[in-house]
Amino acid sequence: MLNNLTECEEGDGGPNSQGDATSKESSPFINSSTSDVEKSQQYDGKNMALFEEEMDTSPIVASVLSSLANYSNLTQGSKEHEEAENNEEARKKTVQAPGMGTIMGVYLPCMQNILGVILFLRMTWLVGVGGVLGTFVIVFMCCSTTMLTAISMSAIATNGVVPAGGSYYMISRSLGPEFGGAVGICFYLGTTFAGAMYILGCIEILLIYIVPAAAVFKMEGLEGAEAEAALLNNMRVYGTIVLSLMSLVVFVGVKYVNKLALVFFACVILSILAVYAGVIKTSFDPPDFPVCVLGNRTLVSKSFDICAKTIEQGNATVTTKLWRAFCDSEFLNATCDDYFTNNNVTQIQGIPGVTSGILAENLFSMFAEKNTFVEKRGITAVLDPEAPLTNTNRYVLADITSFFTLLVGIYFPSVTGIMAGSNRSGDLQDAQKSIPVGTIMAITTTSIIYMSSVILFGACVDGVVLRDKFGEGVNGNLVIGTLAWPSPWVIVFGSFFSTCGAGLQSLTGAPRLLQAISRDGIIPFLRVFGHGKANGEPTWALLMTGCICEIGIIIASLDSVAPILSMFFLMCYMFVNLACALQTLLRTPNWRPRFKFYHWALSLLGMSLCLTLMFLCSWYYAIIAMVIAGCIYKYIEFCGAEKEWGDGIRGISLSAARYALMRLEQGPPHTKNWRPQILVLMGLDGEQNVEQPRLLSLTNQLKAGKGLTIVGACVEGTYLNNQPQAQKADQSLRKLMEIEKVKGFSQVVISSNLRDATSHLIQAGGLGGLRHNAVLVSFPKNWKHAEDHHHCRNFIEIVRETTAAQLALLVPKNISAYPSNGERFTEGYIDVWWIVHDGGMLMLLPFLLRQHKVWRKCKMRIFTVAQMDDNSIQMKKDLMTFLYHLRFDAEVEVVEMHDGDISAYTYEKTLVMEQRSQILKEMHLTKNEREREIQSITDVSRGSIRRKNPSNLHPQRSIAEESVTGGGEEKPEEESVRLSRPRQVQLIQGKNATPTPTSPTSPTAPTPAAMSPGEEVQMTWTDEMEKTSNPAVANPESIKDMFNMKPNHANVRHMHHAQRLNEVIVKKSQEAKLVLLNMPGPPRNRKGEENYMEFLEVLTEGLNRVLLVRGGGREVITIYS
Repeated sequence: MLNNLTECEEGDGGPNSQGDATSKESSPFINSSTSDVEKSQQYDGKNMALFEEEMDTSPIVASVLSSLANYSNLTQGSKEHEEAENNEEARKKTVQAPGMGTIMGVYLPCMQNILGVILFLRMTWLVGVGGVLGTFVIVFMCCSTTMLTAISMSAIATNGVVPAGGSYYMISRSLGPEFGGAVGICFYLGTTFAGAMYILGCIEILLIYIVPAAAVFKMEGLEGAEAEAALLNNMRVYGTIVLSLMSLVVFVGVKYVNKLALVFFACVILSILAVYAGVIKTSFDPPDFPVCVLGNRTLVSKSFDICAKTIEQGNATVTTKLWRAFCDSEFLNATCDDYFTNNNVTQIQGIPGVTSGILAENLFSMFAEKNTFVEKRGITAVLDPEAPLTNTNRYVLADITSFFTLLVGIYFPSVTGIMAGSNRSGDLQDAQKSIPVGTIMAITTTSIIYMSSVILFGACVDGVVLRDKFGEGVNGNLVIGTLAWPSPWVIVFGSFFSTCGAGLQSLTGAPRLLQAISRDGIIPFLRVFGHGKANGEPTWALLMTGCICEIGIIIASLDSVAPILSMFFLMCYMFVNLACALQTLLRTPNWRPRFKFYHWALSLLGMSLCLTLMFLCSWYYAIIAMVIAGCIYKYIEFCGAEKEWGDGIRGISLSAARYALMRLEQGPPHTKNWRPQILVLMGLDGEQNVEQPRLLSLTNQLKAGKGLTIVGACVEGTYLNNQPQAQKADQSLRKLMEIEKVKGFSQVVISSNLRDATSHLIQAGGLGGLRHNAVLVSFPKNWKHAEDHHHCRNFIEIVRETTAAQLALLVPKNISAYPSNGERFTEGYIDVWWIVHDGGMLMLLPFLLRQHKVWRKCKMRIFTVAQMDDNSIQMKKDLMTFLYHLRFDAEVEVVEMHDGDISAYTYEKTLVMEQRSQILKEMHLTKNEREREIQSITDVSRGSIRRKNPSNLHPQRSIAEESVTGGGEEKPEEESVRLSRPRQVQLIQGKNATPTPTSPTSPTAPTPAAMSPGEEVQMTWTDEMEKTSNPAVANPESIKDMFNMKPNHANVRHMHHAQRLNEVIVKKSQEAKLVLLNMPGPPRNRKGEENYMEFLEVLTEGLNRVLLVRGGGREVITIYS
């Protein structure tokens, strides 16, 4: 029954009916191309008859559940995901379900990335220099930062499916393309410099602890700066070689890197277990690692064989190698170093054990300057302050100046790597469960390892050994290796392989991150790095990564590279926390993370910690990193990122806009804050293209990119039928706004007639307190034409409505003659004719125009009109004072207008105007007949004027928009006008009727010589006119009555004032680049609308560019600050 009913309904209004004849593209309702019978058969038996018409756009739930649930992970966003789903070949491929769990997919990768080179090469030195307490504070701060970041990251990662791309995807989709691109590049640079740091750590272990003889630049016998330079050069040479080899391995077979990852991680775990085993062993059997101390200075172990000055052999005292190092001979009477002579040599145990109580000695920091001695606490030394320092190469020296913030920068890279699990989100069985659990477990485990290491190192190892960065005092052993059990070589080889593995992982992950950023297309110049080999390997991105990594290799110092990557990682973590805090505070409907143990306060605390650590590590590196991120942000913004990712920054914009709009609602803006918020009413042609683009040029020159601009247009029709035309019109407006660089909004209104549509725009434009306060509309073209009479009526209604709504009105006349944005006036004047006070709009507009480069060189002149009883001198002084207080730089002139008698030409012109209006009201003619009637009557009247006063005619002035007849000079008051009554009237019915002189289409105006002074006009009725159905035309008495009319006295006065004022304006401002003039208001009744347009025409006659201005009923300028 339902199916039959549906078929009946479709028969009445289906696709073949007249009402739904719109094409699929143009109709808002997408119609199916299948027949009604096929539809009913397709969904028959599915209880879906009510929804058959919408099945094309709204499919059955059962058919979409499978595709919604079986999500295939991609590197890009939803757009690319949908394209891949639509690809038939992609559908044919069977995607294996990811099966990695929490331990293998998140926990172990995070552990491998967090535990690394800093733990093995710098942790003991950090404890020795910073003290147990100071180092513990550093570790706690850094671990707290990563834990808070992990909480924020877990909330973001569990808020929906995270495609492969991990951390970059989360940040960019949460903060938008600008922030996403900037933070993505920072994360990429941090990962790349991390690769350089791991390679440098690998080379340091190789050259110092495994094969020192392999050094290209020999360091034997060198001391001070020379030894340091040789070490750095060795690091550069071997670092470049290792970087090339690792890049080649990544290029050839990245799968082998992933397979070896577990092996490298096993080395790390074994090394850590060996350290803990060694700590336990020290409690009952400390290892034998003696350290030789001269006075309180630690000696380099390779400079002696026995820790003593002399030894007893038999009955003789024999000097040792240490004696010969500080004295000029091996004899006891040799001259020795003063410090060597005055102080005793002491041998101490480097690892006294966990029960020795050495922890109390190592509790506090002991920072040192570069090249100062590593000294033992608690031993007094005899030192002559004036004695020169000698034999410094025999002592263990500090290689860098140490301070607390430096230690923070060096240590922080050891806690990075918390995003390794989220980066593998595409391979996880349940990413929303595994990422939070695995990441937080890994951070907790590593934090325990680091904090316990700080305490255990301080409790087991002597301070001089801890501060000995390269183990020079313990026979060149790795300091942490001296603590390991069963052998130091376990730590040496374990740390070597772990650094190699970490370097390979960085060189594998960084190019893929760069490739993901490039394929997003938000940074145009990086698009080349989105390409790669046929299998998708990022070849170009790997090459770029290698080049950036080489920069870190050239720096060559691990201690200098570590703060650099700390900056980039900290900035990345800071924005992760910011993203979570924003999403939580904005409470967007899509923010529904499964991980519930988060709070915006924790995210803000994490963000604050990240920012604090950035400046603690290195304030200048922090500023450089921020400048880099800021430049990338502005570059993406400048290039116009056309990505809409539903990011939190957009949410902030919406919230800020709502807050600002609510604040604006509290009251009107103060006069000091008033600026024109313009509604521009644009006309459209039949193809929905803009008719007068110069209106937007003028808008740009008035606004200079500031304030609100609404560009409105009207489409006649109904919304359902004319929506495509409205969309096309909107595109035309947006395109023109982009060309003219007008920053604002476009709005197209569809209504049954243009008058109502314009009224709707004026009433409903804007939102809340952000509404327009001024309307810009061009003066109607060809308003005298009968077929364009409705444009004239619409224009007058706009004037009335803006007055009623207390909106300012700007009417440029001859808009096509206005300059474009590319033109420049090198000189000229902007003339303001201030006739009535309108709130100061006339004063403000020239000032705004002169801010634009088109009008910048123009000077401002202000004219005002003085009457007979006015003191023009005092008026000028007052006006100059007023302008001085307003801070306007303008020339001032007061024009005196004396009362004059009404001229014959004015009287005659008023009569012709009223006759035209009377004809339009009394003769209900057709369109063509009405135009010909106006021509005939006007020809007779103008001919009479020319016969009586041929010398008072002015030549016609042609302008781009319309042709107007020049106003005549004032007639002698003795002269009177008598309108001759014609004996006969001839109404020409032909199509080629001669246009009137005032017609806009008139090519030339008739000359006075065309008629002789005594010539009588023969006008006869034709038989054809008697056949017309219009009684008004058929009755000649009505025509005769019109010639008996006497003009209205008020109209004569209006015309007289308009003509007199026009004469003065043309005389003073005919050469001005722009004339601004008070616009008189329309008549209160609707009888004299045509007369009003005639008054405006006469007022602006003979001027090239005129801007008529009506104020909005409030003051817009003030003299107060």
